Amino acid sequence: MEIASLVVVLVIGFALFFDFTNGFHDTANAMATPIATGAMKPKVAVGVAAILNLVGAFLSTEVARTISGGIIREGQGGVLITPDLILAGLIGAITWNMVTWLFGLPSSSSHALFGGLIGAAIVGVGVHSVDFGVLLSKVILPALIAPLTAGVIAFLVTRMAYAMTRRYDRKVDGRSGFRYGQIFTSSLVALSHGTNDAQKTMGIITLALIAVGAQDAGTGPHIWVVTVCALAIALGTYVGGWRIIKTLGTGLTEVKPAQGFSAEASTAATILASSHLGFALSTTQVASGSVIGSGLGRRGSKVRWGTAGRIALGWLMTLPAAAIVGALAALLAGFGAWGVIADTLVGVVVILGIFLWSRREQEHREAMIADVAASGEAVDIKAKRKKKAKK
Repeated sequence: MEIASLVVVLVIGFALFFDFTNGFHDTANAMATPIATGAMKPKVAVGVAAILNLVGAFLSTEVARTISGGIIREGQGGVLITPDLILAGLIGAITWNMVTWLFGLPSSSSHALFGGLIGAAIVGVGVHSVDFGVLLSKVILPALIAPLTAGVIAFLVTRMAYAMTRRYDRKVDGRSGFRYGQIFTSSLVALSHGTNDAQKTMGIITLALIAVGAQDAGTGPHIWVVTVCALAIALGTYVGGWRIIKTLGTGLTEVKPAQGFSAEASTAATILASSHLGFALSTTQVASGSVIGSGLGRRGSKVRWGTAGRIALGWLMTLPAAAIVGALAALLAGFGAWGVIADTLVGVVVILGIFLWSRREQEHREAMIADVAASGEAVDIKAKRKKKAKK
């Protein structure tokens, strides 16, 4: 019983660290564009994002219920997934998340979490432990539909924005008023991020509590779980966001205020609607679709489909790759208490090792490109060239 309690404590610790890294990565989804266009000062933007992530985490628990009582069958009529398998899944998710962050490979933290958990459950319990119907309807299909939907909305809103402000076409900064709108839309993205991404960690902790009988199957997260997850993602947003925003490439800085406004509005609307329906979306995927859609919506812009293809490849690799790492961690956990200890040590070593390696490369490459930064680089705004004859 004491060992089980220790494993639950480890699960909560790793889950909160994962939540921290989620906020660390995804600050840029909401705030990189308004910072790049001058709509908000960096320190103010990061602070606002942290506060709204905190608030958003309290607004809904539908996504948490999808994870704690949906993807993995548990309780009556299902299986009792053990805390050590949940720990293995978290290690798989964190490992893949950190590796892709190190090499600048665009990936989804959400899908890394799902993949790690599924891989661990299949190895430890069996294929029947996964409800593939819920996985398909709540994760895979939304992952395909949501970025496309967000992109179409962003495309239409961008077209409308430029159509309504044609009189400013010949003015270099004539649409700067959209910067004020970006304050509102980027805040909505931060709020929606809290309503969706923080829920995933809540679901994992709730699943661990159900596994040891500390909570009834089918119930939502306790208020203390909601609180600590909200604080973790908010802290990650504030602390980690600095490095990501500082190292954004020229892609997002080239996005005009009207485009940024359109992309952020589309991202926020898509994620808030999905959170209400219990769909566990990747904020990065939605933001990517919105940025590309806004790029297509502006005349004179060019989408770098090579970069977009690289992003898509990262999406496709994440879930199965994290599942493999989670499965390997579950195999090690199968050796009992020593296996769990080994998993924990390996997880800590990987985290510290990647962090130290990233510090070593700081001068060579100030920081690894965040997912949304790569999304922004998919849009290349052509500079207006003066029509002058060569003389």
